[in-house]
Amino acid sequence: MSPKKLVVTIVASCIALVCALGLFATDMQQQNGSWTVQPSDEPGKVRFALLQHWKGHSNNHESDWSTNSFEGLDLSVKAKHEVKFTIRRDAGRFECEGYIEDSEGAGVFHFFPDGKYATSMSALGFSVDPEDFAQEMKNLKLRNLDSDKLIAFRIFGVDAKFIQEIRREGLNTDDSDKLVAFRIHGVSPEFVRSVRSAGYTPSEDDLIAMRIHGATPEWMAQLKKEGYDHIELQKLIAFRIHGVSPEFIDKIESLGYKHPEPDQLIAMRIHGVTPEFISNLKSRGMKELTIDQLVSLRIHGID
Repeated sequence: MSPKKLVVTIVASCIALVCALGLFATDMQQQNGSWTVQPSDEPGKVRFALLQHWKGHSNNHESDWSTNSFEGLDLSVKAKHEVKFTIRRDAGRFECEGYIEDSEGAGVFHFFPDGKYATSMSALGFSVDPEDFAQEMKNLKLRNLDSDKLIAFRIFGVDAKFIQEIRREGLNTDDSDKLVAFRIHGVSPEFVRSVRSAGYTPSEDDLIAMRIHGATPEWMAQLKKEGYDHIELQKLIAFRIHGVSPEFIDKIESLGYKHPEPDQLIAMRIHGVTPEFISNLKSRGMKELTIDQLVSLRIHGID
């Protein structure tokens, strides 16, 4: 999947979740609902869902949440047990209780709005009132704004100050989805400047993809020590996606393959040309194979 398509998918998921959370934030009264949790395929995360009925609206959304999001929840206990935990957001907190067994369970929640929310939002330069906030965003000449996206702006702190800072970095702030993605994934003005100081001119999609996959300036500096300085951004992101790490490069070079091309390293990881695979072939007398030949052997299922 291309970085742009991946960004669109992740942003759509985040917006859907924010819409469920946002309804609580717009009505500054206690709200109640139910939750479910189950194991996730992603390490360090669980599949978490919120269900709530509010003024004729029904919201039922689930997505992968980091286990760090749940204060007081210990998922290491496998036996069925009673749980109580808290989820905090700028607009308030969710107090949850119920039962969990082997990371799967359900219960109810109570949402308590933060009385300081309105004050803190005003200090940042915009109003908690939905109509006033919508007008402020329109004054910034943002396009494609609807109520769901405005809710997302408020929950994740896409405020006038942040938008103006991003604009000063020369980025296009017309796309409201990308502004939310910037906030979710940590595309800050400082991050933009650090990437540019490394000699790159990234697009908005590049910046988001870099943050999603952990292509940080520090990691880029490690690659530079391996002789991979200023490789193309798309290949840099592909390195992170497929696990082309400095450690992997060291092992490949120790087997006699000096400074493979970025495309070769990516192909090796995609097709499973591991140091162990190469060592096994060498022990059987196949010592002079090129990287392209190694990749071809794996493609054709030859071990």
